[in-house]
Amino acid sequence: MTPASHRMIRFAQRMNNLGTETAFEVFARARALEALGRDMIHLEIGEPDFDTPQNIREAGEKALRDGYTHYGPSAGMPEARAAFAEYVQKTRGAAVAPDQVVITPGAKPIIFFTMLALLDAGDEVIYPNPGFPIYESMTDYIGAKRVPIMLNEASGFSFDLDHLEKLITQRTKLVILNSPHNPTGGVLSRETVQRLSELAAKHDFYVLSDEIYARIQYEGEPVSPYAFPGMAERTIVLDGHSKTYAMTGWRLGYGVMPKEMALKVAKLQTNSNSCTCSFTQIAGMEALRGPQASVDAMVKEFRTRRDLIVEGLNKVKGFRCHRPAGAFYVFPNITGTGMSSKEVENHLMEKAGVAVLAGTSFGSNGEGFIRLSYANSQANIRKALERITAAF
Repeated sequence: MTPASHRMIRFAQRMNNLGTETAFEVFARARALEALGRDMIHLEIGEPDFDTPQNIREAGEKALRDGYTHYGPSAGMPEARAAFAEYVQKTRGAAVAPDQVVITPGAKPIIFFTMLALLDAGDEVIYPNPGFPIYESMTDYIGAKRVPIMLNEASGFSFDLDHLEKLITQRTKLVILNSPHNPTGGVLSRETVQRLSELAAKHDFYVLSDEIYARIQYEGEPVSPYAFPGMAERTIVLDGHSKTYAMTGWRLGYGVMPKEMALKVAKLQTNSNSCTCSFTQIAGMEALRGPQASVDAMVKEFRTRRDLIVEGLNKVKGFRCHRPAGAFYVFPNITGTGMSSKEVENHLMEKAGVAVLAGTSFGSNGEGFIRLSYANSQANIRKALERITAAF
């Protein structure tokens, strides 16, 4: 008997539009080199190098013992939705009802579900470039039109609001904000967010405000468009526990949105993953309502590491590094090296044993930059700086 010939799978055309998150690909390459005996310093992954706080772990363990191991409502357990609403109201300074909250397995589904619920083919999405690559990927996948707005290094990676208004058309349906910002660490000012809120009302578009790094801000207070008059009805706030509470593996995120939209997003969740893990939601309630000292300590350590890596990178030949105001990334300009972003990424991995990401992993406007995560120890950051300096 002859073996059956291999049959080519004919995938749906939309799969060609789906992007990826390059950090995981670079991480895999670095791991492969480590398996061959290379010493590698990981500055590519955006994951806090801290353990989930003990009180949160204990709450999750207790929830397992108490039987929180079954299905829950698609939008989230009522007590968890109430706790999350209470937290957002306290931190954003605007009223939030529990039925405005949808709890998801990680925060990415809020991006996907928001776009599925709001966008038709041809609708336009204005989003930051460089920016989190899933914004671009999901826009393409759904068949909407990408409208990137370039972030300005000279202004701390903010954007020109006059330019933004010129990008708005009758097809503009959604504008995405991310502050503090990945990959640059930039933070939008209150004046910028307020004016954007005025533009949203004037031109009748929705705002997806990605606030996943809201608690990791070093100067000033976080500003959410949700808190401005009239914006609760046109804002979707995205947040989650991964960054703030070092809970990346717990997969716990949530969105705050108008009630009628929460019903649609919950229906999308029913059709995709049914619900979010129950014991994880119990742990998430403890994270928000319990002691916050671990968060304060983590942010303090990140600030120290930020200052260390910025000072070191600004001494490297061909590098120029802005001091970020939030998150745990630096986005140095490397045009002075005469190399492209991808060339610098490959050079540092292969020659220096330092894993970083090319700025183009975050969009075409990231050319000329690389992203380094300082979610690593001070000792490893110092070692990485020595290797980067030697490499250039």
